[in-house]
This record gives sequence, C-alpha cells and structure tokens, in this order.
Amino acid sequence: MSTILHIDPSVNGENSKSRQLALKLIERMKAADPSATVTSRVLDANVAPAINGDVVGAYYTPADSRSDAQKALLATSDALVAELQAADAVVIGVPMYNFAVPSTLKAWNDMVARVGVTFNYTENGPVGALGGKKAYLVVSTGGVPVNSPADFATPYMKQFLAFLGITDVTVIEAAGFAVDADKAMATGLAAVEAAELPKAA
Repeated sequence: MSTILHIDPSVNGENSKSRQLALKLIERMKAADPSATVTSRVLDANVAPAINGDVVGAYYTPADSRSDAQKALLATSDALVAELQAADAVVIGVPMYNFAVPSTLKAWNDMVARVGVTFNYTENGPVGALGGKKAYLVVSTGGVPVNSPADFATPYMKQFLAFLGITDVTVIEAAGFAVDADKAMATGLAAVEAAELPKAA
C-alpha cells in the first residue's frame, strides 16, 4: 500500500485550479493503486505559520535537550515532517502568486527542512534524507509561462525538493488562466493524463 501526500497552499478553496488539477492527478493515482491512502494538508497561516528565531533555535537544539516550550514550538513542524517522511508520492499544488510560491508553501518548506532529520550537512555539502520519493508539482499561473525567466516558483520548488533528496519530480503545467482559462485547464488536464504514475508500493 502506498501513501500519497497532497499539499494544497491555494487561497482559492474549491475554485483553485491547482487544487482541481492535483485532485485529478490523485484520482489517476488511486485508480492505478486502489489500496493507496491519501493524506491531504491544506496550508493556511495556522498550519504553516512563518518561522521565527525561537523556532530556528529549537531546530538546532539537540532533541534530548529541548525544553518543553521548544517541543511545543516544533509540534506542527514535527507533524508535517512525519507526513512527508511517510509519503511515497507527494503532490504539491503550486499556484503562482506574483512570480513565486504562496507564502504558506514557503512556510511549509521552512518547516520541513530540518537539519539532521530531512537533510544533513556533510563535508561535501548538504545531502537530502528523503530520497526514493516521487513528487509532482502542479503549477498554475495567470499569465506567466511555466519555466520562463519570470517563473521563480517552479525552479525554486525543484531545487528545494532536491535539497531534501527528492529528485524524481514531474511538473504539471497549466499556465495562462487569466488569458484563456479553458485552454489553460485543457493543457493542465492533458499533462495530468500524460504524467507517469509512481509504481505501486
């Protein structure tokens, strides 16, 4: 049985195009592997708040030396990390806001990038600890072409995932909803149908 983690940072709820396309992809994945389980994480300021100095200090305090206050600060981060560690495949909605990712997705990244847990520093540089997972980035934009010079969301997310050791990444492109919504959705759905699915665990 495989586990699919769906990360949804869109502020648009059911109207979110990245969410709609991500759910279509997950439908395909479930059809191919009916025993798969899905964990959905809708990000907002409560689930993925911006980190501060106290949180960073707790990150770098050895686990057996953390105070109760530090443990409480890391409770949400610990839960998000556990979800990511348990996932065989990760589907991340990436609606482009002002050329980049939503602030809640950046906050999620900051909360799952944990030294000694999801990556390690070595004499040869940082090495990710989450290899072997398949990731999908469902990128939707209003007008900016995906992977164009103005797209700072897609390359950033690919770099971030690689930092954690996740290098098998498929990008589902759906650009131009503000220009031609029907065409953008059709392009996205075609990319969903064409995407190679992970092998059943």
